[in-house]
Amino acid sequence: MNTVSSKHDSSELPDAECDAFQALSSRRSMRAFCPDKPVERRVVEQILELAARAPSGTNTQPWKVRVVAGATRDRLCARLMQAHETEEADCEEEYHYYPEQWFEPYLSRRRQLGKALYAVAGVAKGDHAAMKQQLGRNYRFFDAPVGLLVCIDRRLEVGSWLDLGTFLMGIMVAARGFGLHTCPQQAFARFHRLIRAELDIPQQEYVVCGMALGYEDSAAEVNRLATIREPVDAFATFFWD
Repeated sequence: MNTVSSKHDSSELPDAECDAFQALSSRRSMRAFCPDKPVERRVVEQILELAARAPSGTNTQPWKVRVVAGATRDRLCARLMQAHETEEADCEEEYHYYPEQWFEPYLSRRRQLGKALYAVAGVAKGDHAAMKQQLGRNYRFFDAPVGLLVCIDRRLEVGSWLDLGTFLMGIMVAARGFGLHTCPQQAFARFHRLIRAELDIPQQEYVVCGMALGYEDSAAEVNRLATIREPVDAFATFFWD
């Protein structure tokens, strides 16, 4: 039996359902989960404990996480869906996730994903109502029983955001070890004011993103989406003497 240390008592971990290579290769952003298949709180705690082994500059550990499940999750989702459907005017992002003007090769990759996603989701081109409905599924965590809201102190700089990214990937990889799937969701940043009020998050923190956590709905067509990844020689240059 493997163990992971913590500042409290060490937590026993079950045998992983896949190794690190399998976890990385099988990680995908699921957009349909089994709502009636719960995730135990101790499992979520173990996932977060593992993810918190992520490196951070001078061990600052800049991540903050609010975990929602049960009635709290349902209330938050209902409020978010209301805001999404009525297009509340005061909802806007606090930080730029995407460039203000797209350029290649990123524009083509974005379009390719959008086309593929809408195809498997059954959304016809130009059907704006269906597009909005698909976007709205984010705010129900794609029916996952557990939702994570990830925050960071706004006084920190870019380096801490890089550290936060390693922590997020740690969550996604650790989840695979428990047979779970995830979907990181920047869409939540738009409703930072609402989320801050519902979960008592101080103004000093950015609401960076959300993340759905649960068991994959293997029957859902949308989960068949497979993104195309660039080969190593397209993004890496080797100076190998």
